[in-house]
Amino acid sequence: MAVVEWQRGPRAISGQGALDRLGVEAGRLTGRSTAVLLVADPGVPALADRVEAQLSSAGLAVARHAEVAGDPKAEQVEAAASLARESKARLIIGLGGGSALDVAKLAAAAAGGSAPVQDYALAARPFPAGALPVIAIPTTAGTGSEATRVAIFSRGDGAKLWAWGDELLPKVALLDPEATVGLPPHLTAATGVDALVHAIEAATNRNADSFSRAPALEAVRLVAGNLGRAVTRGDDLKARGQVQLAAFLAGQAIDTAGTGVAHALGHALGTLGRVHHGRAVGLSLAVALASNAAAAPVKHAAVARSFGLDGADAVAVAGLEGAYVTLLEEVGLDRDLSALNLDPAALAAEAQTRENAPMLASNCRAYGGDELLDLCRRLIAA
Repeated sequence: MAVVEWQRGPRAISGQGALDRLGVEAGRLTGRSTAVLLVADPGVPALADRVEAQLSSAGLAVARHAEVAGDPKAEQVEAAASLARESKARLIIGLGGGSALDVAKLAAAAAGGSAPVQDYALAARPFPAGALPVIAIPTTAGTGSEATRVAIFSRGDGAKLWAWGDELLPKVALLDPEATVGLPPHLTAATGVDALVHAIEAATNRNADSFSRAPALEAVRLVAGNLGRAVTRGDDLKARGQVQLAAFLAGQAIDTAGTGVAHALGHALGTLGRVHHGRAVGLSLAVALASNAAAAPVKHAAVARSFGLDGADAVAVAGLEGAYVTLLEEVGLDRDLSALNLDPAALAAEAQTRENAPMLASNCRAYGGDELLDLCRRLIAA
């Protein structure tokens, strides 16, 4: 039996009121009367003001960086890292969706050095010593960035890159469903689907083991049972909290096992079509799920059970694709990509680039060039 090492993730505080613990947790990591940097999504100014007030009340000097956009550019990370150095920050708070959390994580890891952040892409260069600790406060329930050692950013040409390292793992994750209430239904749906795809791929890919399957299958159960209500009843804190917890668990799962073909295709869609990441990976899995399940029926039977499907394993697996697509329809995920006029050959080529190839290699089923092209054609035509 191969030796498997499991590294515990961040300290997680979950539930309504978790955000009120920020001052205590920040002081625990830095001591009082020190400087902190708040990297905040510009779409949540009132929440950022509340966070800054809590930090100030704890005796901490706060600098704020709010120049964060979806699919953040390298220069946005550089600006945050520079501000961390200038302000002599000893802690970085990430507040927002996956983009804000990734900027916070990358800035914290890169602040101790002077190399451009792009030098750390694809693990080409180790991060410098002395990474700053991060407290992650997600305002969406999808990316799971608060639980992972990976961060995503974009080159100037729009290509999505990843960085990986222990330095990127937050020290604390505050999972307060109140922080997600302002998220509109279509983004609640897309981010929740992102968490679901993380969970399904981490439970079924070639790297899947007990350490990834356990949190992944629980995440599938939580999303399947709660995302519809979180989308249609945005003030339902119980449903939002369950999906937020699912995103964290799915993040832990991909931190162990990685993802698969849906993320390779999804990143390609993001690069070429600027499609929201959660929507992109959700639609990509829809066209790959049946062939993946045929290649790994036992793993997908476990996913089907977490989806609530009964019967013999073969019966449950046969119903999984339909249950998945039904959920996408229930939450209103837009499946029409025709307006983008994407070239399936270009999409397939982008899915096989150096930054996306590891996801393809991890998938439970190997896709040859013609098979991948067929997936892309179906994806665009769906």
